[in-house]
Amino acid sequence: MKTKNLWKWILAGVIFTVLFFFWRIVYLITEWLWYRGNGYEAVFNKLLWSQVICGFSIGLLFFIVIGINHLLAMKFRSKAPQFLGDNVLQMPGVFYFDHYMHRVGLIFCICVAFLAGLEASTRWDLFLKAMNPVAFGLKDPLFGLDVSFYVFLLPLFEYLSYGAFVLVLISLLYTTVIYILGRGIHYTPKEFYVPKNPKIHILVLITLMLAVKAWGYHLSQYRLLFSKDGLVFGAMYTDVFAVLPFLKFAVIICIIGAVVVLFDAFTRYFRFTLGTVLAVLLVSLIGGVVYPGIMQKFLVAPNELNKEKPFIARNIDFTRYAFGLDRIEEQEFSANEDLRWADIEKNNMTIKNVRLWDHKPLLETYSELQEIRTYYNFFDVDNDRYIVNGEYRQTMLSPRELSYEKLPDKKWINQTFIYTHGYGGCLGPVNKVTEDGLPEFFIKDIPPLSSASISLTRPEIYFGEMTNTYSIVNSGVKEFDYPFGDKNMYCQYQGSGGFPIDSFWKRLLFAFRFHELKIMLSTDIKPTSRILFYRNINEAIKRITPYVHYDSDPYMVISEGRLFWIVDGYTISANYPYSQPIPELGNYIRNSVKVVIDAYNGTMKFYISDASDPLISCYSTIFPGVFEPIAKMPPDLRAHMRYPEGFFYAQALMYATYHMTDPQVFYNKEDLWKIPAQRSEKHEGDMRPYYTILKFPPPHGNKEEFILMIPFTPSRKANMIAWMAARCDAPHYGKILVYSFPKDKLIYGPQQIDSRIDQDPEISKQLSLWGQGGSEVIRGSLLVIPIEDSLLYIEPLYLAAEKGKIPQLKRVLVVYGSNVAMEENLEASLRKVFTVAGGPVPSTGDFSGEPKGQGYEPGEDMKTLIIEANRHYDKARAFQREENWSGYGEEMKHLRAALEQLKKLSEKQATPDEGKLPRKDSDGTPTPGGGEQGLDEGKPAVK
Repeated sequence: MKTKNLWKWILAGVIFTVLFFFWRIVYLITEWLWYRGNGYEAVFNKLLWSQVICGFSIGLLFFIVIGINHLLAMKFRSKAPQFLGDNVLQMPGVFYFDHYMHRVGLIFCICVAFLAGLEASTRWDLFLKAMNPVAFGLKDPLFGLDVSFYVFLLPLFEYLSYGAFVLVLISLLYTTVIYILGRGIHYTPKEFYVPKNPKIHILVLITLMLAVKAWGYHLSQYRLLFSKDGLVFGAMYTDVFAVLPFLKFAVIICIIGAVVVLFDAFTRYFRFTLGTVLAVLLVSLIGGVVYPGIMQKFLVAPNELNKEKPFIARNIDFTRYAFGLDRIEEQEFSANEDLRWADIEKNNMTIKNVRLWDHKPLLETYSELQEIRTYYNFFDVDNDRYIVNGEYRQTMLSPRELSYEKLPDKKWINQTFIYTHGYGGCLGPVNKVTEDGLPEFFIKDIPPLSSASISLTRPEIYFGEMTNTYSIVNSGVKEFDYPFGDKNMYCQYQGSGGFPIDSFWKRLLFAFRFHELKIMLSTDIKPTSRILFYRNINEAIKRITPYVHYDSDPYMVISEGRLFWIVDGYTISANYPYSQPIPELGNYIRNSVKVVIDAYNGTMKFYISDASDPLISCYSTIFPGVFEPIAKMPPDLRAHMRYPEGFFYAQALMYATYHMTDPQVFYNKEDLWKIPAQRSEKHEGDMRPYYTILKFPPPHGNKEEFILMIPFTPSRKANMIAWMAARCDAPHYGKILVYSFPKDKLIYGPQQIDSRIDQDPEISKQLSLWGQGGSEVIRGSLLVIPIEDSLLYIEPLYLAAEKGKIPQLKRVLVVYGSNVAMEENLEASLRKVFTVAGGPVPSTGDFSGEPKGQGYEPGEDMKTLIIEANRHYDKARAFQREENWSGYGEEMKHLRAALEQLKKLSEKQATPDEGKLPRKDSDGTPTPGGGEQGLDEGKPAVK
């Protein structure tokens, strides 16, 4: 080719490349500006060059190998014609194809290399992790290798093995086609003839293929630790004693076969090659399918427990470690039914923090009451805890984000310059309601009004869960801040988010990036203007750390008057040996990352929350400077860390099976648990974990703390068997406790409690009346609340009018023991339950949380106790006739308790002045009647 023509081809290639990759180049430059503006330029460079180097290296390898085979095939091809009978068969287009063979080959090599490089560029993490492995300090029991080999190295080896096989296979097929079309392989009426050089070429490629296959069989030995074919995940008896020997034998056969095929290249025939291929296929069939099947059926299956027991033990140990189940502390929980009103008073803080507002009804109510304008939206509501007016309270917080889809006028100027941010949100207690059944607020309205010790001084939300558009701030147009009566208030952005677009080239780049010419033409964009994009926090953090799997529920926190998002990140792997996998999460998971995002500036801080995790240690080595120790998180934010619900739910799913550590018990599924189903009017499915504040039983419980919990039931029964809780407060953050119930005692599960509520004639009648009256009855989530060594079941009930659709909390259902109550609020239901359970409760209560004496005050009506004693006696007789001895025993216990209280009350009334002291004010003056105080200050007690 002449030099002039060569330069023409090079120039055409450069122009085509620039035009083809123009949008990609624009994208990369604007991405680099975004990373640099957020302080993560080094991350962008590492990610980009890792992809480029991986893609270019693999692509170049494919190009060179296929190119060399192309040149060899062109060199060794023959010009001999092909004959069919007495006539010469000239293949159509052979000479024309021959003329353009090199150009076609070049295009083919470039295309294959490009596709291979493109695919390899997405596997950059395999190469980087293999270059920076971190030891787990745990060896697999079969090969004695550290787990880091399987997590960091094996995936790369398998990828390279697969890629090498594909490369050799493509080369073999491609060269064979060239030989056929180029007459390097031809045939006559008498024989099929392959000349010496093409034969050697083809057989060398087959030799390489067998060598690569041998490497693949060798790696498959390690892959046995991830076998899904056995009783449990991992290598089982048949894998170890049938499949593993076959794989070792297959490696030897492939290596011998490669030598034989190479020897066959210098003979006249292909008989050794054909024999080798048949031998490999036969070994694969017998050793990989037939022999393991026979062993499993005739040796393992009749003696399954005995044969599989040690392998089940391996699966249990490795799964428990991979999901952090080995860190769980197990305790006994007696689940007694001797709870008294004094215990309720003693655990006042727990009762005050029972969540009566479900997420969905509360979100609908917030939307109706607090969106203020149609373009605002409440996307989610989050549970957290704050010190409110000196008290530790569980709260619900929902940010008020701007919904661009709901803007009344969607002009570009409105979307880009004017409507740039959301504003504030709603914060309220989880259990307080107004007289109308609506939630009470600590923070509400626009601008934010606070009725508590928490305030918002920077309520603007520029970065959130709903924001998916770009904005330009500090422009010549004032930003809409918030509505104030009939007027609108305006502002200018004062933060450091985004980066300046202070040059012609930057405006040009972003005009191309967002396909918007107005960015170039607008006179409102000033040198001080800043562009904000990637404002969706979920998208932003994934761009900085694409190797971290993030929880689906970011939550907002108020700290020092500002709004911050906190997101939990997981390091996951599907390459942990013997560990049972979970779909989408793999078979190893750690909550190793906490991310804090400033809702005003968009600044992101990544913290390591589990420094013992080898994966996060590996990533922090690859990307130095990205992660900081959790100790560097500001203390006020660290106090709001929650144990993530997604991680906890995954652990609960696995623990339901893997609390069984005895292989025989595990094999027989003798003690299999499950997460109970929960039914409500609009939902039927597994219960979700829920946050609450409570005090653990001794020795763990010395004060109330914020926890995440979920109950368990036996696999095929509805009664409750245990409950699991993750601690969220320092210094016990991350500790998980499981409390198991006695096996010989019936503890009602959520489904049974729901059934008992449905079967209560008074409650059923009331629900039917509300439904017939045009209101929608919404059953809230049933909460199991441990108090002392007993359990309370609490379920809120909401009503929503057909037209208004504002859910109102109208009733609270409380179940304790065999007693069910449905009253207007939690305190009234508790009083009714405990009046029925053990006699009258005090009409006034001092809910300071200090321990009170057991029993009842003298002077109370004895008639209630007599009525209740008769009721329990009648129910006991009914259970006796039905031969329901469990129910009979429960009613006799209640009868005995009522009679004991009746005896005490009668003895105290015989000496009426004993033990009666008048209540006093703080100055010591006796107070007539003592006043009434409910579970929440300011709310009168229910009589």
